[in-house]
Amino acid sequence: MRLVSYNIQYGVGKDWTCDLARIARAVDGADVIALQEVVRHLPMTRSGDQPAEIAALLPGYYWVYGAGVDLDSSEPGEDGAVVNRRMQFGNMLLARRPILTSRLFMLPKLAAVDGQTSQRVALEGLIETAAGPLRLFSVHLSALSRRERRLQVAELLRLHREGAMSGAVCDGVNNWAERNGLKCPAVPEATVMLGDFNFEPGHPEYAIMTGEADPVYGRVATREVFVDAWVRAGHAEDEGVTCPTCPKNDTLHDMRLDYVFVSAGLSGRVRDARIDGAAQGSDHQPVWVELEL
Repeated sequence: MRLVSYNIQYGVGKDWTCDLARIARAVDGADVIALQEVVRHLPMTRSGDQPAEIAALLPGYYWVYGAGVDLDSSEPGEDGAVVNRRMQFGNMLLARRPILTSRLFMLPKLAAVDGQTSQRVALEGLIETAAGPLRLFSVHLSALSRRERRLQVAELLRLHREGAMSGAVCDGVNNWAERNGLKCPAVPEATVMLGDFNFEPGHPEYAIMTGEADPVYGRVATREVFVDAWVRAGHAEDEGVTCPTCPKNDTLHDMRLDYVFVSAGLSGRVRDARIDGAAQGSDHQPVWVELEL
C-alpha cells in the first residue's frame, strides 16, 4: 500500500500560480492521499470548492474533507435570495478503497495576540485492508508556537490511546447504521498519521510524538507513541527536506516538517519512504511511504 502526504498551500505553487491539476498529478497512483491546506471559496486562489475540484481530477478515489476554519462568505443574489457560501480551510483524505467512517477532531488552540494562528484539525478515516481495518489521519499542526504544538501532539496521542474506548462511530445493540446495511467498524489500533506537523526532528514535539531517544537503544517503538516511517525505512532523522528554503514564504532554511507516522504494530510493515523533491505545486514536498498491507 502506497501512502502520500502533501501540504498543498491552497494549490499555490513555487511560481505563485494556483494549479490543482499538478497537485493531482503529484499524488495520483497512491492508495491513500492525505492533503492539508485545502480550501473552499478563498478569494486569493480564484477557485471555488477545492475538495470537489481535486476529487474530480482523481475520479478513482473515495474522499472526505474536514475544515478547521469555517467563515461566512455568503451574499445575497440579484433576486434577494441568500447564496450560502462558507470559506473553509482544512484537510482532505482520499483512498482507493471506501472510507467507511470519518470523524473530524478539533485540536487545541491558543488565542494569539502576537503572530497569526488558526484552528487546526485531525481528519480521521477508516478503511479495510488485507491485514484488517486501518485508521488514517490527515493532520495539520500549528506553525505559531511549540507550546501550541505540544498540546496538539498530546491530543493526537490521546486519540490514539483511547481509540478503542470510543468504539465505532455508531455502535451498540441493533444500531441503525448496520440496520441500513452500512459498515461501521470499531476503531483499530493500527493507525497512520500523515501530514504537516510543523516541527523538525530535533524539536521537543517530535520526541513527544515518537518517544524520547534512549542513549543505548535509540527511539524504542512502544504502543503509546508513533514511529517515523521515514526513519524506519532507513533514513536518518536529520535527513530529508519537505519544506525547502524560500524567503518569500518565511522558510529560511531547509526543513523536514511533513511526516508519515505509524503505530508501533505497523512499524515492521514499512518498506520504503521517499520525498518527491521535484513537485512544484506547493511550498512543501509530497512524502511517500510504502506499507506491506
